[in-house]
Amino acid sequence: MPYNSQLIRPFCPHFLFLIMKNVLLAALLSLCSTAVLAQGASMGATRSGGKAAMCIGCHGIQGYRAAYPHVYHVPMIGGQNAKAIEAALKAYKAGERKHPTMVAIAATLSDADITELAAYYGGAAK
Repeated sequence: MPYNSQLIRPFCPHFLFLIMKNVLLAALLSLCSTAVLAQGASMGATRSGGKAAMCIGCHGIQGYRAAYPHVYHVPMIGGQNAKAIEAALKAYKAGERKHPTMVAIAATLSDADITELAAYYGGAAK
C-alpha cells in the first residue's frame, strides 16, 4: 500500500496537542462549574430559597463599607450568634433599626426565613 500523507496528517503532534488542549480545557471548565454548583447548593439548600446568597455580597467581605446613606462599616455575620442575627433582622423588619438597605431586605423575609438565615450564618465559620 502506498504512503498516503492524508491519513497520517491528523495524527501529527500539533494536531494531538490541539486535541489535548481542548480536552484539558473542557475538564477544567467541568471542575470549576462543579465547584460553583456545590457552593451554590450548600447555600441554596436552605428552605429560604437561597436567600443566604443576598447577604454574602456585603456581609462576606472583610472590611467592607457601605456608602449609603452614610459611610458605614458592614459587619461580617458568619459565625456570629444566631439569636443576635435573628433579633437584628426582626428589628429591621419591624422598623426598629433604620438602615434603609437592611430594612428593605428584611421586609422581604418571612419569620421562617429569618430564623433559617440566622441559623445558617450563626453556624458559619468567621
